[in-house]
Amino acid sequence: MKSTPSNATTQVLIIGYVWPEPNSSAAGSHMISFIKLFLAQGWQVCFASPAQLTEHMVDLQTMGVKVQAIPLNDSAFDSFAAALNPDIVLFDRFMMEEQFGWRISQHSPNAIKLLDTEDLHSLRHARHIAHKAERSMTDEDLASDYALREVASIYRCDLSFIISDFELELLQQHFNVPAQLLCYCPFMLDLANLDNQVPSFDQRTDFISIGNFRHAPNWDAVLWLRETIWPLIRKQLPQAQLRIYGAYPPPKATALHNPKLGFLVKGWAPNAEQAVKQSRVLLAPLRFGAGIKGKLTDAMLWGTPSVTTEIGAEGMAEADQWPGVVAHSAEAFVDAAVALYNDQQRWQQCQQQAVSVLKQRFDGEQIGQRVIAAVTELQANLSQHRLRNFTGAMLQHHHHKSTQYMAQWIEAKNKVLALTDENGSD
Repeated sequence: MKSTPSNATTQVLIIGYVWPEPNSSAAGSHMISFIKLFLAQGWQVCFASPAQLTEHMVDLQTMGVKVQAIPLNDSAFDSFAAALNPDIVLFDRFMMEEQFGWRISQHSPNAIKLLDTEDLHSLRHARHIAHKAERSMTDEDLASDYALREVASIYRCDLSFIISDFELELLQQHFNVPAQLLCYCPFMLDLANLDNQVPSFDQRTDFISIGNFRHAPNWDAVLWLRETIWPLIRKQLPQAQLRIYGAYPPPKATALHNPKLGFLVKGWAPNAEQAVKQSRVLLAPLRFGAGIKGKLTDAMLWGTPSVTTEIGAEGMAEADQWPGVVAHSAEAFVDAAVALYNDQQRWQQCQQQAVSVLKQRFDGEQIGQRVIAAVTELQANLSQHRLRNFTGAMLQHHHHKSTQYMAQWIEAKNKVLALTDENGSD
């Protein structure tokens, strides 16, 4: 297998599920961290995506990144990939590996294949199913089509970045994925200005909740706030307000806006940092989900204590280390929010605890060094690494054929439809 020469420039291709929106989602911020890390090595980066352009997407070209729109189920991608000849390919979520992985293997077989899971979609799906059924998650929930697809994708890649230590353990202990296929990679945060002055307790007012409305756990949290939690908080703090921020609010969300109740649906936050810094407490009542939560690391960075759930804190810190409170019921959540809002001493202790959590868990420099070390090791030993992953080779063999033929069938069908439309318009 090819090992990138030290005097050659490494070419990285990132195939994105969406165009990165670092101000809209934690996934977008995490992807930008990978891009900056790769660029810092002197590598060339090309970001390609089949997704539609969006109003909040970052301008990657100003970062020195080449961008390319790519079609689904179209052999035009093959010509693009062959011309680019990447040394490293990073798939953004397992769906992109399913769609383009076989094409990369066909045209760039020596390229290192990396997978950024963002979070385990199969875990989030299983928890969502259990939540809707008002019960605890079971092994049967985990054994879904999502899990079969996601874990198969992890096996087909040379290395997968796992954002949560909980998910890392789940993959190894429950799904029996070998450790050499996994790399723990939480948020890579810039902590250089961590100790900068932030607004004090007395300079802040009200509560805040923030999160992309397209993300189902966030929408569920908004509903729980509106229907149960906020009325109880408001009863004890009648002058307090809750500001709800998030990208892409649907009409059903803006319809919840009610100034009389202090429940303010603000939508997109032009400056999320200022909005969080002006608030005294951040509320994140997440009842299902996976991964780790950007809203909560942002709250830590910007000195805003938070109240969340066990799901919210998962993979970030233990309950007794949380810079705020981890609550296990609606009543406990309300009591914690009110107490933290009123207790200046406890509030200041939570600010200090946040600094400790960030330094222990999310030091971007240390995490980045670990990621690059893992990729460099792959560059030097790719043949041996793949020989040790027979299951991945087996899945690659069968997946290559099934998805190849399906994609070619869809492409042929689309060509026939296009010809039909063209002839019909004559």
